[in-house]
Amino acid sequence: MHFIQQNIWLVTLAVVSGVMLLWPEIERRLSGVRHVGVLQATQLINQRDALVLDVREDKEFAMGHIPNSKHIPLGQLGTRLTELAKYKARPIVVNCRSGARSSRACGVLGKQGFGEVYVLTGGMMAWEQANLPVAR
Repeated sequence: MHFIQQNIWLVTLAVVSGVMLLWPEIERRLSGVRHVGVLQATQLINQRDALVLDVREDKEFAMGHIPNSKHIPLGQLGTRLTELAKYKARPIVVNCRSGARSSRACGVLGKQGFGEVYVLTGGMMAWEQANLPVAR
């Protein structure tokens, strides 16, 4: 106890550092958004006919995307939800470059009644790193 009192700033720094390291995982669990890796995503696509929704910008999509994915940039998602209405009963795997925009898109879809939406963890970077097919 004496050590803690003498080194309160050091202890505080250690605690804050630990929280910062764990924060992405804590935030992910609190958000209620489900995440899938590339293996789980390919299983959803192949076994359950999941829709892949790419929410990157036009230039990013043109540089390479998951085959047969539907492209709606995140900024347009709110105004183009009617295009996705027919997919409400199917799983939707949302991807972007790394996963950040996908989480926001999943939140939008969840609020609109889409029950089974997933973020592709690591996004296109993870997809390409796994050497999975990319359409151009």
